[in-house]
Amino acid sequence: MVRDGTGGWRLSLSRLPAQRMAQPTPETRALRRRLKDLRRAIPLRERRVAERSIARALRRLSVFRPSARIAVYLAMPGEADLSPALAMARAAGTRIYVPRIDNRRRRDMSFVPLVAGAALRATVLGIREPVTAARTRIDLSRLDSILVPMVGFDRECNRLGMGGGFYDRALRKLRRNDRRWRRPRLIGIAFACQETDRIVPAPWDVALDQVVTERDVIDARPARASDRPRSSE
Repeated sequence: MVRDGTGGWRLSLSRLPAQRMAQPTPETRALRRRLKDLRRAIPLRERRVAERSIARALRRLSVFRPSARIAVYLAMPGEADLSPALAMARAAGTRIYVPRIDNRRRRDMSFVPLVAGAALRATVLGIREPVTAARTRIDLSRLDSILVPMVGFDRECNRLGMGGGFYDRALRKLRRNDRRWRRPRLIGIAFACQETDRIVPAPWDVALDQVVTERDVIDARPARASDRPRSSE
């Protein structure tokens, strides 16, 4: 048994079939509901201002560069919409990728190109994704940055997700301690109201490098930075 990232106990993902993942604790469910309510309560005008602030912060972090490859997400209701950021990325000549569910039962997810004007479809989970062939997916090692949606976060850049496990499985490759490849920068995106107290990371969690909100940019602990070898391309 291991801690579930919010103080509860769950079986390790490596010991559970994907379709039988342990249910979150009542405390985790209550925390998710509270944080979702807070972000839904943001007035539309304030939300749009916040989303533009997030986009400007990402630009200052040099996320949008010519020929850079970034993975983003297409926002679900309540999540910070990255449309202003996508406009900046396209203007800078950045290559954009988004998640695609490959197998819902196994929680398999990959990243595929997002081309302006491309046809999108809604999955059974309500997530929009491009209608594209599997061969177009990109290996994580070729991405420069991955923008990750969150339900909650803390000051150490620990993330509370939706609980589906898709990002946990998609990013698990990044947990390996291999200095022969450059890990993409992981940036959590959220509104400032989604900050919560300390989130105890689970063994399968992949540490975020930064969290960007409309108010500030939170960097991970220095100890993590030393574990993130990067090389120029």
